[in-house]
Amino acid sequence: MADSTDWRVTISLAGQEHAEQARHYLTTQEVEQDVRDRLGRSIVVGSGDSQIFLYAGTELAAAEAEQAARAALAQLGIQAQFAVHRWHPVEEEWESPDVALPRTEAERQAEHQRLEDAETAESISAGVAEWQARVELGSHREAVALAAKLDGEGYAVVRRWKFLIVGANNEDDAQAIADHIKQEAPPDAQVHAEASGMRLPFIPF
Repeated sequence: MADSTDWRVTISLAGQEHAEQARHYLTTQEVEQDVRDRLGRSIVVGSGDSQIFLYAGTELAAAEAEQAARAALAQLGIQAQFAVHRWHPVEEEWESPDVALPRTEAERQAEHQRLEDAETAESISAGVAEWQARVELGSHREAVALAAKLDGEGYAVVRRWKFLIVGANNEDDAQAIADHIKQEAPPDAQVHAEASGMRLPFIPF
């Protein structure tokens, strides 16, 4: 079953005044009710500074939401640009519907590896690690001890009181490092693999 936000209609408006007016009008549920009446499904409305997002679970629902929004804004005399995108679960980005999704496990693995390679290339090009394993310890003493242990294993560790950061070139590397740290750290340590929030040197594996 498709997730309720697999598809997104992006409505781009010129000027904050038009954006506020359109946002108010579209969030009065008129567009949502229109789509519900046609398809028996609802949509989710979100917004940015000068954009409005209509989230739907299927391509048909997204098309119906776009049509309803176009009609609603036309009544207000507001001009806008519309674009429809689909969430790509491997890329973890909104992509054009023309971008094919992997259908087999081999295709998913190949797509995932391509993404990991791209992240690694970006880390190397920028000279900083784009991903990291972050550890929160129960005490400063535990952080010092774990940092020393990881440093002795060859990891470049940044320590901030009860927190440790180890840089990684891509998401898979970050997860592998996090899994290793979980085996070394005290049981109550909080360990996460995440996009980097610090400018750490890339790791030349």
